[in-house]
Amino acid sequence: MADWMVAVSRSEFENSPSYTQIGDVIEHTVSLSRREMLQRAGAGFGMLSLMGLLSDEAARGDAGVRSLNPLAPHPGHFPAHAKSIIWLFMNGGPSQVDTWDYKPELEKHNGTELKGFDADTGFFTGSVGPIMKSPFTFTRHGQSGAWVSEIFPNLANHVDDMAFIHSCYTDTNNHSPALFKINTGFSRMGFPSVGSWVTYGLGTMNQNLPGSVVMYDTLGRGLPKGYSQNWSSGFLPGVFQGTALAAQGAPIANLVRDGQMSDTQQRRQLDLLSKLNQHNLQQSDADVALAARIESFELAYRMQVAAPDALNYDSEPAAIKKLYGLDDKRCAHFGKQCLMARRLVERGVRFVQIYSGGEENERSWDGHTNIADNHRQFGGETDVPISALLTDLKQRGLLDSTLVVWCGEFGRLPLVQKGGTGRDHNPHAFTTWMAGGGVRAGVHHGETDELGHKAVVNRVSINDLHATILNQLGIDHTRLTYRFNGRNYRLTDVAGNVVHEVVQQKRHA
Repeated sequence: MADWMVAVSRSEFENSPSYTQIGDVIEHTVSLSRREMLQRAGAGFGMLSLMGLLSDEAARGDAGVRSLNPLAPHPGHFPAHAKSIIWLFMNGGPSQVDTWDYKPELEKHNGTELKGFDADTGFFTGSVGPIMKSPFTFTRHGQSGAWVSEIFPNLANHVDDMAFIHSCYTDTNNHSPALFKINTGFSRMGFPSVGSWVTYGLGTMNQNLPGSVVMYDTLGRGLPKGYSQNWSSGFLPGVFQGTALAAQGAPIANLVRDGQMSDTQQRRQLDLLSKLNQHNLQQSDADVALAARIESFELAYRMQVAAPDALNYDSEPAAIKKLYGLDDKRCAHFGKQCLMARRLVERGVRFVQIYSGGEENERSWDGHTNIADNHRQFGGETDVPISALLTDLKQRGLLDSTLVVWCGEFGRLPLVQKGGTGRDHNPHAFTTWMAGGGVRAGVHHGETDELGHKAVVNRVSINDLHATILNQLGIDHTRLTYRFNGRNYRLTDVAGNVVHEVVQQKRHA
């Protein structure tokens, strides 16, 4: 036992025989065990935790304290244009000058040296040759007159719904850090992904499905470099982690209940677990991590019914399946994912990301040896499904509330890579397009130089891109913060500006 001197109120102990008054302070000798002292002190730490929670609520723009359910839906900082995001990620780095950024000067200067070129720009130093023209034909489409590569014959019909940003750039020429950068805002691992920030900031509209879902390559080509770090919740509570659908077999592991257990038995098991966890939660006041853990168990239970229904596209009409290319072996795998993405946002999932291409260079958009064959293949895999997704969202009235984003982690050089007919990485320029979700349709923002080598007009950083995406969801990127290791972190770190030229003006409440 230990004796501790504590200051107390007069009314509490004025009738106690063991108090001593010194001036206006009453001192009382209390006998406490170490366990009792730590338990009582812990309540104070619990209050600090609650204060932290309230601070987080304020940072996310909430009025007052909402439920400890971390996925409870709540409004952003201002009225939103979009409710959900579908991010179409062309893994490996598609070439801007062979897709959406037409550069006729490449043909004029084909085979000549690019004077003043920094040989360290690409990943394979010293393997860069002369300027190489695009192997693809470009033609103009839509009322906006957008130039589109021949590898996108179906997407060409949607250019008047798209807002193009031709001046994006990043700060690394290596896949993994570039993937981390565009997915988390930082070029090193350990930070929350865009989907995690979105669900942390807004909660989810469907409490029976994850707030963030990721679909990677289903043809055995592997995950993107960096693997699950690309959809990690980082230092945010684990309940905000992106849920990756498996490429083969059951989309979500361990989702089917054990055949020897009935629904009633499982519910009773979860109720007992919840009761024990709730007891601990009361002891530790507002333990956000524990609250998130409790909710993750409940979400998994609810998903047993909701997830199979959302991911089962067999009930879709034959015309819809054909629209997405499910009858075409070349694109059926990506078509199924695009169709599931529509079904998920239709059911209130906030964030869906689909990866085209896997880990290895030539099994993704990473066309080092032959850009023509590489991009023709992956263009063929994605053109029909993405076109169908835009058509389907539009005819269902979902495009206005769904922001569709298309890009890769960086672009490619306008030069040939020695030893083949491909192109090396280029962090200085790549194209992103958006559609729906309150973007200005048919606009083109920013420019690269005459060869498509560097973004030179109205340059757009990854931070700017993230700020713009959050803006469409009604989130002020400077106010969406989380305190970790003594500082307030945010998706856009300490930078970022909304690219107002490609979005409609904010809606008023």
